[in-house]
Amino acid sequence: MASVMLTKHHGLGNDFLIAVDPDMALGPEQAVRWCDRHRGLGADGLIAAVPRPESPLAWTMHLWNADGSRAELSGNGLRCLGQAILLQNPSQDSQVTYDIHTDAGVRTVEVMTDGSSHTDLVTVDMGQPRIGPPAWSRWPDLGVNVAAQIGVDLGNPHLVCRVDNPSAIDLAKIGPVVESDYPKGLNIEFIAVHSRTEIELVVWERGVGITQACGTGACAGAWAAGHWGLVDVPVAVNMPGGSASVRAERDRLLLTGPATFVAVVELEHS
Repeated sequence: MASVMLTKHHGLGNDFLIAVDPDMALGPEQAVRWCDRHRGLGADGLIAAVPRPESPLAWTMHLWNADGSRAELSGNGLRCLGQAILLQNPSQDSQVTYDIHTDAGVRTVEVMTDGSSHTDLVTVDMGQPRIGPPAWSRWPDLGVNVAAQIGVDLGNPHLVCRVDNPSAIDLAKIGPVVESDYPKGLNIEFIAVHSRTEIELVVWERGVGITQACGTGACAGAWAAGHWGLVDVPVAVNMPGGSASVRAERDRLLLTGPATFVAVVELEHS
């Protein structure tokens, strides 16, 4: 038997198991086993963080969804990872910035902490959004009235759909049907615009299913609402797990929200 030290964190209920500089190689097998909510520890994803040689503030993030599939990046995962790295490498500074190398490129993560709480405020530079996957055409077959939709690429694929009432969407039924028509899968966000500064969002996440929040999804939803001329900046994105803020600045989106430390876990495994 060997052991590995993990910390568990969540960003608005979107939870992750994180191994900072693990002694063993991790991968999809561990993600499936450990993220299982009934037979494992339970999480939406597993993150392994590996230090880079150029700086103690530079790390590489490897991220697997709960089903073992590889994910390019996660806004909530990046926020939680920044907190996890700081927890393992304490600083006297109240603000620490990391360069995190993901499968979608380098993302800057700024952790603001007072050192006395389990929750830190974290801002992530999510990069430049681009037009992403094509629209889905069979909404009437599912009885869903979509007022507008747009594909968004944030390094991972999204389809943002504007509806009257996101909370009325049966994600468990609709999510798998829509996603199955995209060979590489995608994240699906249903949004409603409540004011020039506030939107509501629910999400079906590729490789996970229904989650309480999605950082890249929040960015995709806010960007789409801005693209349609419906909101100003910053935008509060209200999700079932809580609210995050998205600000568009030139060619990037800044995602700000909490990261909450849950527990340290020493896991023995074969």
